[in-house]
Amino acid sequence: MAHVSIRSVKKRFGEAQVLHGVSIEIPDGSFTVLVGPSGCGKSTLLRMVAGLENISDGEIAIGGKVVNQVPPKQRDIAMVFQNYALYPHMTVRDNMAFSLTLAKKGKAFIDERVGKAASILGLSPLLDRFPRQLSGGQRQRVAMGRCIVRDPQVFLFDEPLSNLDAKLRVAMRTEIKELHQRLKTTSVYVTHDQIEAMTMADQIVVMHDGRVEQVGSPLDLYDHPSNRFVAGFIGSPAMNFLDGTQKDGAVVVSNGARLPLAGAQAANDGRALVYGIRPEHLDLAEDGFEAEVVVIEPTGSETQLVARLGEQEVIAIFRERHAFAPGQKIRLKPRAPVAHLFDATSGQRI
Repeated sequence: MAHVSIRSVKKRFGEAQVLHGVSIEIPDGSFTVLVGPSGCGKSTLLRMVAGLENISDGEIAIGGKVVNQVPPKQRDIAMVFQNYALYPHMTVRDNMAFSLTLAKKGKAFIDERVGKAASILGLSPLLDRFPRQLSGGQRQRVAMGRCIVRDPQVFLFDEPLSNLDAKLRVAMRTEIKELHQRLKTTSVYVTHDQIEAMTMADQIVVMHDGRVEQVGSPLDLYDHPSNRFVAGFIGSPAMNFLDGTQKDGAVVVSNGARLPLAGAQAANDGRALVYGIRPEHLDLAEDGFEAEVVVIEPTGSETQLVARLGEQEVIAIFRERHAFAPGQKIRLKPRAPVAHLFDATSGQRI
């Protein structure tokens, strides 16, 4: 295990700069997820940690040692890629043992390492099969097993679940998290799926346009986003954003509806704001604002509702069963203590 330090790292491809001075501290033994939309630079950053991309500026240290000029094979890291990258002509056993065979380790040592990794991942009955005889989830476990046998300081995961179907992704999320809890190896995981980030991470790094927007625990980012981008990216369905102006202790939106504020927020009269409220923090109430039901999406455990407030739409989630109908007028009231205010120009949380 090792602490990973990323210090003021920049990356340029010709004239195009894709990383703008990224600094992240990844604690020893943590599971850190880099999350953000496509093109934000998260996979490029992971490849720089692995040594597969050169660093234009800044430095990366693993276990206290700066590795800018250290080749990948000497960094003591192991990487799981988006595709399984298994050798089709080799058995599961030989695929998992390949790196140790190249390192000329003894047969007893290799058998012990492969056997232990196979036991952890539930692959023991499959060691003599070829990749074509395995399911997608089993192939991904073999790819992880190939990394485990090396006993590296750091695991790197580059969107390893994106090629799996939805049900298998959920199962593999659990397996990877259980694996980390058992091995306690420092892990850096890249994904664009914020649900993966929320459910798996000790620490989430939200990236956007080659910059770090916020670093924190999953619930800290969910409850205390530093800006509108983080607030909208973390959470599914996304936070509702309503444009308005603060007046007399409330935010007044375009159709005249008044959105309540907690006491500490009511000190910016006349300021143009964006009022943020998560779907689960909207309640049916007689003293709420009037909205028109547009779409009802029942999922069984809850009902997701899209409603129109003037020219803006909001999403609300209810655990209770309601007989909503399109076109119906309802009244929704935000829970003021958990509402968020963002500056209309900068997007920063107030």
